[in-house]
Amino acid sequence: MKRFIGFSVIVLLILGCIGYVFRTQLVMAMLPRVVLTNMTRNLIAEQPDGLHLMLCGAGSPLPDPNRSGPCVAVIAGDRFYVVDSGSGSPRVIQQVGLPLSELEAVFLTHLHSDHIDGLGELQMQHWAGGGADAPLPIYGPAGVEAIVDGINLMYGPSRVSRVAHHGEEVVPLAGAGGVARPFVEPKEGELIPLLKEGDLTVSAFKVNHFPVEPAVGYRFDYKGRSIVISGDTVKSANLEHYSEGVDLLVHEALDSKVVARMAAVSREQGFDRRAKLLDDILGYHATPVEAAEIARDAEVGHLLYYHVVPPLLLAPLEAVFLQGVDEVYEGPVTLGRDGTFIVLPAGTDEIDSRDLL
Repeated sequence: MKRFIGFSVIVLLILGCIGYVFRTQLVMAMLPRVVLTNMTRNLIAEQPDGLHLMLCGAGSPLPDPNRSGPCVAVIAGDRFYVVDSGSGSPRVIQQVGLPLSELEAVFLTHLHSDHIDGLGELQMQHWAGGGADAPLPIYGPAGVEAIVDGINLMYGPSRVSRVAHHGEEVVPLAGAGGVARPFVEPKEGELIPLLKEGDLTVSAFKVNHFPVEPAVGYRFDYKGRSIVISGDTVKSANLEHYSEGVDLLVHEALDSKVVARMAAVSREQGFDRRAKLLDDILGYHATPVEAAEIARDAEVGHLLYYHVVPPLLLAPLEAVFLQGVDEVYEGPVTLGRDGTFIVLPAGTDEIDSRDLL
């Protein structure tokens, strides 16, 4: 037996050495299969009929290796939409196998930079990477026209050079850029349907992100399943009202304990500007416990945190972030990160949560 084990070890070492010597050739031999798998994967086609959600950005303007700028992808049947597009989010979308060629529209909650600074890349990948033959519709409250016009202008030279290089048959000029779909900010107590496609309805409602105005959240309804996405907001009775009974509440959250401590340390060290910025953001975001109170009072099926502030760079900070949540809300809670995926199959009450990254 000892001789057999010794022989096996020697064989494994020899094979390992051969593999190391020929590693370049092995990688190149495997490359076509890997490329084909990545090119043909379609997360939409892999899902059962229903309403599903993926966090393409679970973070904030503060850098977090596990969380890109705020972005939520929604799959309704075979339709695909995005709510906000923060920095890095278009790459997460492609990484998990969501084909940007099938992206039908973007919905903006408000016009803060961290919610729109991935929008140019998203539009470019939808067009050049996806071969779109019509501009990407971008819904948003007043001001979205200037955002879309500005991005279209900024990417103009790149658009011209790509068409000249690749040709119109590959990158049709008619599909470049975005087109604004502005709407009037809903009043308190008002739910405005923005899009109705078959069994899907996408609606907007007012949230409180003062002094940032206008600011809205979105509700998606499809074949008896429902999702509410808060956008940035303090605890809001209006948001709670339109979240009543939904399957999934996707709510932003800021840990005021940690952020206040960060502000105090900044001030102690003479970083007064940073301290002022940290103090200011305490006033227009909900805490994790406040979001949990909404989930409890609205009797939602599942609470998912996104737009997580501050960055949770150490594992123990996740427990700090969620401190007190389970004392308020007894339902399932997920602390989101890039690639968090929630599946809501039509015709059921099932809610499945998994990580794609």
